[in-house]
Amino acid sequence: MHCDTCVVGLGGSGLAAIGGLLERGQRVVGLDAGRVAGGAAGRNGGFLLAGPADFHHDAVRTAGHDRALALYHRTLAELERMTAETPDAIRRDGSLRIAADAEELDDCRAQLAAMEADHLPARWYDGPEGAGLLIPTDGVFHPMRRCRLLATRALERGATLHEDSAALEISGTMVRTSAGTVHCRAVIVAVDGRLEQVLPELAGRVRSARLQMLATAPTAEYRTRFAVYARWGYDYWQQLPDGGIALGGMRDRGGEAEWTDLAEPAEPVQSLLEAHLRQQLGVAAPITHRWAGVVGYTPTGLPVFEEVRPGVIAIGGYSGTGNVVGAICGRAAAELVTTGHAPDREVITG
Repeated sequence: MHCDTCVVGLGGSGLAAIGGLLERGQRVVGLDAGRVAGGAAGRNGGFLLAGPADFHHDAVRTAGHDRALALYHRTLAELERMTAETPDAIRRDGSLRIAADAEELDDCRAQLAAMEADHLPARWYDGPEGAGLLIPTDGVFHPMRRCRLLATRALERGATLHEDSAALEISGTMVRTSAGTVHCRAVIVAVDGRLEQVLPELAGRVRSARLQMLATAPTAEYRTRFAVYARWGYDYWQQLPDGGIALGGMRDRGGEAEWTDLAEPAEPVQSLLEAHLRQQLGVAAPITHRWAGVVGYTPTGLPVFEEVRPGVIAIGGYSGTGNVVGAICGRAAAELVTTGHAPDREVITG
């Protein structure tokens, strides 16, 4: 099989790359070891948040003011683009950062001051969920629905997509699978979790971690229209359109065992999530689903975006923020492959 560019990974960033390549007239083959959005792209909490992994005031301190502000504005623009692209899969009612204690409340005030100074959308919030910040431009979405829409459109525009086709060997001119070889002029490896296994040269720079979640039957016991972050972002939940609660987090309390590539729900995190659901949210509705996804973390919180082998561009390691940042990286990787430059790469990775 021959094409211009082969994309390894059919999650959100890979499908964004495929879309960008098709817009530039490329012949594209996409491969995935599992199914479309079968990894973290379809198993995450469904949050669409502006900015990088760090809160804005932290990003200003670690990345510099101009770069942090440019990145925030770029993610705001991407949120608008994604909403226009798949409006039926996205709901933009805002997000909350809820403080767990007095220390975090002070940090919320520091974040608000930094965002107000930069004229970024944020305001103080004190409501049923707790006290903290409201970011009105954020939202939630249905991860699997969005990815399947993008995959369907890619097929309609001429892309060839192969599920259950793990990449066994990768170079800038070919990708070998158990079923055959794709011959190409460039490769984009768009993998978040397990990226260091697909490209071993990234070991030590990207580390895979398990993020766990559960969901309940529809309930009227709890009401929120926001994406909710709590306890420094370690816990998060949203209320689904049918009233069910999708709740995730507790990775920090799971200890070293959560640094794993096993995408299976496990203790003690599941019990901690259930306790939070019952005690903090006051929800007694039955739990209907438990699941996990594997994502990649980097020491800086900023993603990998580079040519790791001649003709092989790697993007991933989104540190839990792949829904928006990953989409930017995917489209920028497509631009880099076809034009030789990608301004967004500098904004995202520095």
